Amino acid sequence: MSSLSLPARRQVLADLVPGTLVRDLALVAGGAVLTGAAAQLVIPLPGTPVPMTGQTFAALLVGATLGMRRGAASMLLYLLVGAAGVPWFQGGTSGLSGASAGYIVGFVFAGALVGALARRGGDRTPLRTAGTMVLGNVVIYAFGVPWLMAATGFDLATAFDKGVTPFLVGDVLKTVVAAGVLPLAWAAVSRFRKED
Repeated sequence: MSSLSLPARRQVLADLVPGTLVRDLALVAGGAVLTGAAAQLVIPLPGTPVPMTGQTFAALLVGATLGMRRGAASMLLYLLVGAAGVPWFQGGTSGLSGASAGYIVGFVFAGALVGALARRGGDRTPLRTAGTMVLGNVVIYAFGVPWLMAATGFDLATAFDKGVTPFLVGDVLKTVVAAGVLPLAWAAVSRFRKED
């Protein structure tokens, strides 16, 4: 008589860290802190009220490595703590006002989406990782652009021109980095497991 076995649950990189609740809390807090640190890398761009920062890359990386629930929780923690007054948004700011706050709201949903895709293998190959990161960026823009319109009075075309177009080259570079780093991390994990 043959037994049926359920397929193994797909993992994200954070699942490889031993532990349960304490691990999850530490990873969620660590992801928020990483995003806050990355937000201090600010490059003002001429002609747009939204600067280029490292926080978008960090938010997507956190989502991919932590998975859907922890990734979204980490970005929600980042959002709530910054909204409450901790100065860890771009360039040491806090509060949910201004032209770029909608992008931060989008991090929560992008973290969830990227985490869900990573659990399904969306971070295992360069091509899949690139697709995962592109979708995460689209979600961030879906929140950021309407917020930018509301904060500035821009019409859709102007908001797109000032809130998306200047960042596309940077998004491509971040996607290329992620498409190299995440599959490399999985390759290292696979090699390590074979050596055990």
